[in-house]
Amino acid sequence: MVEATIRAFEMSDWEAVAELWLLPNCQINTLQMPYESRDAIKKKLENPPPRQHSLVATVNNSRKVVGIVDLQVFDGRRSHAGELGMCVHDDYQNQGIGSKLMEAAINLAQRWLNLKRLELIVYCDNAAAICLYEKHGFALEGTLRKYAFRDGVYTDAYLMARLAN
Repeated sequence: MVEATIRAFEMSDWEAVAELWLLPNCQINTLQMPYESRDAIKKKLENPPPRQHSLVATVNNSRKVVGIVDLQVFDGRRSHAGELGMCVHDDYQNQGIGSKLMEAAINLAQRWLNLKRLELIVYCDNAAAICLYEKHGFALEGTLRKYAFRDGVYTDAYLMARLAN
């Protein structure tokens, strides 16, 4: 286990986040596209959707970003809910980074944003992520058939959610 610190994303982190998004595990397990330019990634990070909160994980008291979680709060009649998306650097997986990011996102959602429902989508073959989400109280709600085209084939995904007490 490495010592991780969770903090808000800052634009000075954009290059490290671009590195995360271009890593093989992030591309295969998220909707990130391969060969995306750093300029395009920077533009996305400079213009986040309204009501998005982004947290990063750094290690060993440094500014080295090794993970990111985005919490997108919904509007209107769904303003009690939000969606999570997360990515951890390939070299730092299975070292507690994902758990730290998840704990921080859940804390932000429930104790500061008063969200009652958190949702996420995970590919059915991403066993490590599913285990992490279940560990943090997420439950399977359904299967999204042929959810995304990935590496030449359509792949299914699970919709998972966590309800606040």
